[in-house]
Amino acid sequence: MARDGNQPTEQPCGRPGGVGGVLSAALVRGYRGAAYGFTLRVAALTALLGCAIVAGGFAAAWDTFEGVRNYADRNIANEDSYVAYADGGWFPLVRVGSVVSLLLLVLGLLVVSVLHAAYAVADCHATRDGGALSVRALWRRTRRRLPAALAVNALTGLAVGAMVLAGYVLWMFVERGEVPGVEPTPLGETATPLYTLVGWVLPIGVMCLGPLLYFRLSPATAETVLERRSPFVALYRSWVLTRGARMRVFGLGTLLMATAALVVLLAAYALAPLAHFAGLGMLWLSDDNVWITGVLVMILPTAVALLLLPPLVMPLVCGTIARLHGELRAELRAGAGDGVRGA
Repeated sequence: MARDGNQPTEQPCGRPGGVGGVLSAALVRGYRGAAYGFTLRVAALTALLGCAIVAGGFAAAWDTFEGVRNYADRNIANEDSYVAYADGGWFPLVRVGSVVSLLLLVLGLLVVSVLHAAYAVADCHATRDGGALSVRALWRRTRRRLPAALAVNALTGLAVGAMVLAGYVLWMFVERGEVPGVEPTPLGETATPLYTLVGWVLPIGVMCLGPLLYFRLSPATAETVLERRSPFVALYRSWVLTRGARMRVFGLGTLLMATAALVVLLAAYALAPLAHFAGLGMLWLSDDNVWITGVLVMILPTAVALLLLPPLVMPLVCGTIARLHGELRAELRAGAGDGVRGA
């Protein structure tokens, strides 16, 4: 019998457990079978689309980079001083970069939503011992609730982004001297306690609320996928589920975030030599345009490192969050059952 959008249609998918159980279950279930096969397909498609977006950005900015080079060459030939990206070359590049960044953010939202939803389905299937699950069957069960998962992750991203933006705006106001009673520290002088508190400690504290908020809302994707709840109700239910397990949620979230950051940093460092060969190729392709080559060399290691996140880190992240949701749901049901028996 069909239920409305805010009512669960699935049987319980979790059993009470601790942090060790969450991580071990995520590791076992997240790296085998249909879930990881599905992840590899998503990662390959992500790499293809991501490279296409970046390549399109370079193609759109090609003429602008040519103009930047011509401007610099003229000034060098005339023995005149010049400023990089002057003569109208900066704002076209900013526009292209903004469009590319927006498209990459949308792609990232799609990838995160798809993988979180798929791992929620796979973990629930494994908990019920539902037998073999093919990649095609996993995608068929995931895509039914993909719009709701997209909405949940978009709302979560907006909330987290608002926190980070608020901290950054506060920092900018302080640096510009627009906060009454707080003067920026002149160069070479010791910062005053008030400036340190309002200009650094407070903005960083506000920004840190973003990740903490994300940890509390992270089970919302599994909630909307498995329990058939609307996006707003799923976010509220995630907040309720994590209320009694804040330290566990924050600990797991911090561990996963640190793991992802470490992988990106190490991968970017290891891929730095690749930028040299890519730069040589761009120099040949652009007829020795050092401006466009410099941009490629600068972004390539980090871009490739980010593309490695889906196959290397997202299985652990998505599997852990899916298992955490199942554990929290089971603990909530167990607590409700004890309350009824006690009454």
